[in-house]
Amino acid sequence: MQQESLAGKGRAKIWQKPHFLPVMRPGGWHGLALISPPFVYSLLMLAAPLLLVFLLSMWTQNYLELDRTVTLANYREAISEELYRVLMVRSLVISGVVTVVTVMLAYPIAYYVAFFGGKRKSMWLLLITIPFWTSYLIRVFLWKVILGYNGVVNGSLLGLGFIEEPLSFILYNANAVVITLAHAWAPFAILPIFVSLARIDKSLLEAARDLGDGPIRRFLRVTLPLSMPGVVAASLIVFIPTVGDYVTPRLLGGTNGLMIANMIQIQFGKANNAPLGSALAVSAMIVVASISIAFVLFNRRFLKVKG
Repeated sequence: MQQESLAGKGRAKIWQKPHFLPVMRPGGWHGLALISPPFVYSLLMLAAPLLLVFLLSMWTQNYLELDRTVTLANYREAISEELYRVLMVRSLVISGVVTVVTVMLAYPIAYYVAFFGGKRKSMWLLLITIPFWTSYLIRVFLWKVILGYNGVVNGSLLGLGFIEEPLSFILYNANAVVITLAHAWAPFAILPIFVSLARIDKSLLEAARDLGDGPIRRFLRVTLPLSMPGVVAASLIVFIPTVGDYVTPRLLGGTNGLMIANMIQIQFGKANNAPLGSALAVSAMIVVASISIAFVLFNRRFLKVKG
């Protein structure tokens, strides 16, 4: 009798607490309600278009008809065609140079605002965001005027007597693309670096100074390592979108400054070959994602640093 009662209690206990069923915590529904709208929005506006682009890249364009037979012919053409490889390499090189130049220009500005801005940090940050007050396209056209054959730079150099004829290598080439993109993305690089520098505990710098480190050694041993998360974030923020930039190479690049995004636009437009354009876009995304992941893994020891 006692054994039967114990067995009955055991069965009742198992029935009352079904561990095999998922249990939602009291506040779990509130969190699910909060994340559901952005999650659905991300699926509809990001995941679904990417899936459609990937699906389109597996089809073939036959004149005005779209052959929906699944094939990898577009990817083979994207990899084997020399023109596409040249444009992809050029895009990576230009974006890499833009990233290095932008971060090197942004770091001193962020350093000054973080350590010497004082009570005027808000004013400096406001001044940094002034380029956002105008359209990106207008800023590109302004640089076209500045770097033009009869533009501000050449006119000033001619007036000062430094050159005898206008310089032709500062416009309609990769140099103009680098200058314009570095200026356009500088605020995006300054802000994350500033945040990392502002989070550094000043007592660490004082301790390094008490131990005999000079300004250069303090910067190399304390400030720079602790600010590397911001540098890594700024590098990714600049590098990833500039690889796919279309407007600046189109208006300022000339034949030697065109990038892979311009070829993708041509395939979707004049060439009427959307599947090949999709394959080029997916290939570019894979290459950029691989480089970005490798860059983050290479700097992961800096990303673990806490200021």
